[in-house]
Amino acid sequence: MNNVPTQERLQVKKSSWIADNIVTIIFVLFTIFGFMVSDGVTVNYFLTELSSRFFRNAFLVLSLIIPVVAGLGLNFGIVVGAMAGQIAIAIIRYFDMGGVMGLMLTLLIAFPIAALFGYFTGVLYNKTRGQEMIASLIVGYFANGLYQFLFLFAVGVIIKVPANHPMIKPDGVGIRMTVDLVPVKDGGLKYALDNILQMPFMWAVLAVAAAILLLQVIRYVKNNKKPTFTKSNKIMTYINMAICLVLIAISVHAITTKSSLMMVRKVPVVTGLLIIGLCIFSEKILSTKLGQDFRSVGQSQHIAEVSGINVDRTRLIATMISTVLAAWGQIMYLQNMGTLNTYGAHTQIGMFSVACLLVGGASTQKANIRHAILGTLLFNSMFIMSPEIGLSVFGNALLGEYFRTFMVYGVIGLALGLHVWRTNKKGKITLD
Repeated sequence: MNNVPTQERLQVKKSSWIADNIVTIIFVLFTIFGFMVSDGVTVNYFLTELSSRFFRNAFLVLSLIIPVVAGLGLNFGIVVGAMAGQIAIAIIRYFDMGGVMGLMLTLLIAFPIAALFGYFTGVLYNKTRGQEMIASLIVGYFANGLYQFLFLFAVGVIIKVPANHPMIKPDGVGIRMTVDLVPVKDGGLKYALDNILQMPFMWAVLAVAAAILLLQVIRYVKNNKKPTFTKSNKIMTYINMAICLVLIAISVHAITTKSSLMMVRKVPVVTGLLIIGLCIFSEKILSTKLGQDFRSVGQSQHIAEVSGINVDRTRLIATMISTVLAAWGQIMYLQNMGTLNTYGAHTQIGMFSVACLLVGGASTQKANIRHAILGTLLFNSMFIMSPEIGLSVFGNALLGEYFRTFMVYGVIGLALGLHVWRTNKKGKITLD
């Protein structure tokens, strides 16, 4: 490799970087294109919608990281966790509980249900090694059948309930298609988490940017003299610092001049803190013995087993953690939506969350917090811009709606295709 001319090596690195980040690049260009052709999207509207969608979805996307690290691939099976969260919500609303205490109780009830679902899902993954992504899709469909049996038939026939309950269908059998979670001020779950504490958007941007800048400075000072802190690490740290400084400058200017950016909808502080808490949890658990086991199993199950790691147990724990986190994420999602679409709220959770992670630059074998956060922002930017692009370019906003579905499945297909291509390429290099 040392005999290869420098220019050629740079060209190889450049093409490799583009291949690794092609999905992310497409979405960045799509968002920029949307702003160029759309007249109806103001910065305030875009940031308000993006902020709302981010806090609604980020927790669910972050729940996918640990299974990827543990070698389970893209866990479409988080839909099982979403069902556990919805079962907990249905129980709480049936007994007409709500508020912050009702939300805490919902999270508590969801925990053992999701852990049990995660255990059985993990057992299935261990029986289908090498085909986990297909198994996760199948388990989602199978679980959906049991879920619908529970809510369509068991409730009312096996589990006796009063026919006059507002959640139950008029004939006394099954739960209604839509369940109103009722505003928290009226004793329900709607905005139970989001309304605890809110902060102006630009103040939140300032606080987050300042915190990240401080962490980057500490990281640089701590690692500067270590051999593992390479030139590329330093460059990335400088870039992160520069971005933080720009955001701080914009925030300070908006706050001091009381610009129109101060009109962006306030952000839910507690929801944000839970997302940050999950990021910290993911980082910390991956630095523990269990986290190292996750990484070892993800890199090579055979080597991990030879090293004395209980591979099946490690994969089982990873699946259970992901399923519980997905249940909590679905509860956070639904309290923000304010209604429970009983039979449809969970159906696309797996697809959308996986697509978000892939948009951020993750793959079937590699995922981290940066991928989840960036992917959630970019994917939801596409959701906001699609109708506007459809309206501006084709004169029909409905075309933008169809484009959303196309992009979801297209991103997943492209990412899996790239994974196969890289695997085959590595195999050819090894043979040569």
